[in-house]
Amino acid sequence: MLNFDIQNHRPLREMVYEELKMQILTGAIVPGTRMMEVELAEEMGVSRTPIREAIRKLEKEGLVTIEPRRGAYASQISTEDMVEILEVRQNMEGLAAFFAASRMKPEQLEELKEVSLKYNKAVSEGDMESMIKHDTRFHRIIVESCNNKILVTMIEQLQELVLRFRYIYYDNFRRAENMPEEHRMILEAIECGNAAAARDAADVHIDRLKELVIREGVHQRHV
Repeated sequence: MLNFDIQNHRPLREMVYEELKMQILTGAIVPGTRMMEVELAEEMGVSRTPIREAIRKLEKEGLVTIEPRRGAYASQISTEDMVEILEVRQNMEGLAAFFAASRMKPEQLEELKEVSLKYNKAVSEGDMESMIKHDTRFHRIIVESCNNKILVTMIEQLQELVLRFRYIYYDNFRRAENMPEEHRMILEAIECGNAAAARDAADVHIDRLKELVIREGVHQRHV
């Protein structure tokens, strides 16, 4: 059931939409799951109307597929989808790393080092939620430090797709084993102010993910 905060003045339909969206992005609603209005309404303690509105909005965003006479389903994500996400991410985040090498502030660099250590600890402990949290923040710091508003906006638009992707590839822990070293290469290049090396390290990082996705395909999460 939704947690209604009396201080929260947002419309109910927005809260329902955001809750369902986050469940799809994080894999709590598994790709291919049928979105049953009655069941979802009962689980959230709301009427069917905001559920229906949320499903239609999620369809427009590509997170839900509505099939005539069959109903609505959480969209599948294919190997091709993931490769396309990575191709776009590679170009934009490589450019962000290039800029960050000369534009990152000292306090941002210190936070990047701290987050990198936290990420490494999460990997050593096999803590998936923390890995996703710190991996997301690691890349976010780099993006924030590039000081290019247009690039930041474009990357932000990609972040929801990237989040869904992270929950899928982190479910297979082997996909995260080499990432501490890849993060270290990016971090060291930025710390040295070597823009070309930072971009190259970011490219290698995404290339290796692409290789894994192409070689292994998509392993959808089951919860």
